[in-house]
Amino acid sequence: MQKHLVIVESPSKSKTIEKYLGSSYKVVSSKGHIRDLSTTGKFGLGVDVDNNFEANYIPISTKKSLIKDLKKDVKEADTIYLATDPDREGEAISWHLKDALGIKDENYERVLFHEITKDKVIEAFKSPRKIDYNLVKSQETRRILDRIIGFRLSKLMQSKTGGKSAGRVQSVALKLIVDREREINAFNKEEYWTITANFKEFDSELFNYNNKKIELKNEADADNVLSSLTDEYQVVSVTKKEKAKKSKFPFITSTLQQEASTKLGFSSKKTMQIAQKLYEGIDIKTEIVGLITYMRTDSIRLSDEYVKSAYKYIDTKYGKEYVGHIKTTKKQDNVQDAHEAIRPTSINRTPEEMKEFLSPDEYKLYRLIYYRTLASLMADSKVLQTTIVFDNNNYQFKTTGQIMLFDGYFKIYKDYEEKSDKILPEIKEQDILKTKDVTKKQHFTEPPSRYTEAKLIKEMEELGIGRPSTYAKVIDTIKERDYVIMEDKKFKPTEIGITTTDKLQEFFSNLINVEYTSKMEDDLDKIASDEIDNIKILRDFYGEFEPLVEKAFKDMEKQQPEETGENCPECGSPLVIRKGRYGSFVACSNYPECKYIKKEEAEKEVKEICDCLKCGGKIVERKTKKGKLFYGCNNYPKCKEAYWDIPLGQSCPECKSMLVTKNNIVKCSNQECNYKVEE
Repeated sequence: MQKHLVIVESPSKSKTIEKYLGSSYKVVSSKGHIRDLSTTGKFGLGVDVDNNFEANYIPISTKKSLIKDLKKDVKEADTIYLATDPDREGEAISWHLKDALGIKDENYERVLFHEITKDKVIEAFKSPRKIDYNLVKSQETRRILDRIIGFRLSKLMQSKTGGKSAGRVQSVALKLIVDREREINAFNKEEYWTITANFKEFDSELFNYNNKKIELKNEADADNVLSSLTDEYQVVSVTKKEKAKKSKFPFITSTLQQEASTKLGFSSKKTMQIAQKLYEGIDIKTEIVGLITYMRTDSIRLSDEYVKSAYKYIDTKYGKEYVGHIKTTKKQDNVQDAHEAIRPTSINRTPEEMKEFLSPDEYKLYRLIYYRTLASLMADSKVLQTTIVFDNNNYQFKTTGQIMLFDGYFKIYKDYEEKSDKILPEIKEQDILKTKDVTKKQHFTEPPSRYTEAKLIKEMEELGIGRPSTYAKVIDTIKERDYVIMEDKKFKPTEIGITTTDKLQEFFSNLINVEYTSKMEDDLDKIASDEIDNIKILRDFYGEFEPLVEKAFKDMEKQQPEETGENCPECGSPLVIRKGRYGSFVACSNYPECKYIKKEEAEKEVKEICDCLKCGGKIVERKTKKGKLFYGCNNYPKCKEAYWDIPLGQSCPECKSMLVTKNNIVKCSNQECNYKVEE
């Protein structure tokens, strides 16, 4: 009997797939990437920029023993199936596995799973292929670009501004936030007034005078209108129009992140973590099965097989009149369309039936995905929209209402959309109505609002910045770097975030901008489709970028630390505020010649919480630069264990990670583990 080895990325996925295949298949996990660029060579880039950008890959330090085990598995197998994720990064991981494990061309196949169900997994093995090296080149080019820009600009920012990092996409995303803040600060509010006629069953707003738009800029204008009005309003027109309201497209990565943020309050990072688990497999007693298709996609396409089953389900459950049609849109230039939209793997696994097998958050996200997909294939809802216009001494007032005639897709998607029925009484032209009251109200124009996560993701997608699969990481990075803070769930740039952006724009405005970043994404797509040479792209970029970096190192003024107004008691130099790993502290400006640190800052009492399960050190209270409390190991940076909730010093009975407590609930600190008990 032949021995087959299947290598996937995720350990949980490997368990699911192994149950689908016969005893001659062994399924193991690479746990993501096994190699990365080294930090040797020119500028520590791990890339020979003078020799066609040859990359120097080395094993990730924590994966050395895993690589050893994988090599042993490869040696014992007759055929190796590389089954990493079905995207460019997954293609690159397959190539790294083949290269690092010494797999010969004749001994391997590449298989792709777009959904983790038994039928689809077995079907994938019937149509394997070889590694697509154009996809690998595209991903490798992205990685090299990000390494060069990240390393060179981060070093520059650290030495000149105190900023922690910069990057090809993150710096453009930060610029959007900073630019919006400046728009808000520069905004001059303007006063305006509105007039409302209050009838018994509805209200009507003033909008015209002599059939031309009217603007009331102050209270005197409003009072002038009020003094001209009588209590009788004549109906001059009643317009009734039937309108169809179409449901939205099924989810792609970016719209899922946006909708989960708006409707469920999930961060993009949390959304992608939960979606990953739903894709990789859930134990539903009868089997372990992936509940959704691959969650990194920019396509709204649905398979014919799924559409057919969904139409049958809609017809049976809701009636023939609720069956809709497939929505299409003009293909965008930056859409890869590598796989389907995010959808349930089976229309018959309803959220209600799956609820008992899911955590509350998993259920919420699965329910959103399930009903969004189903709604996209249902008939339009129909409303009767009625607009009534009144006249009072040549002042025109308008009121609008609508009645739902047919709920259509709204029948199952009503929890995620606002219903706006406003039923108006039967009124005919020439009718005269009398008001109960007429009110005036002062308003001021509002500045543009700050970005929420959902709005920032939408903006990045529309501008073609980065890829949807990277948005969660980009947002996470600018938060971790303290470039932004969240106020009312909106991004506000910090002082260091603004400074970093301004310095980058001063020296790199032709590269760190929306247009250049979007064009680079287009070029990466062209590399994937073998339209352009990746080395030329890298050479052209580096030839423009590196001279700018060298000029910036030379000419960019270094930001000086803020003086406290006190002098050092040891050398007499001014004391300044410096930033450390756990916040600001006061120290001598003559460092490193003088290493004085103000005692009350240096000798803060450290509160020990419990032993560190990883290294045996102590978990102690710490504070971030913004003053937020967390718990970290006192052996940092050798040990990087840290928690937001209070650690208990006890290991989880299921996965051995640290148990933590919050709001009288004990749970596992490992987000992939669902262990939880009431205290």
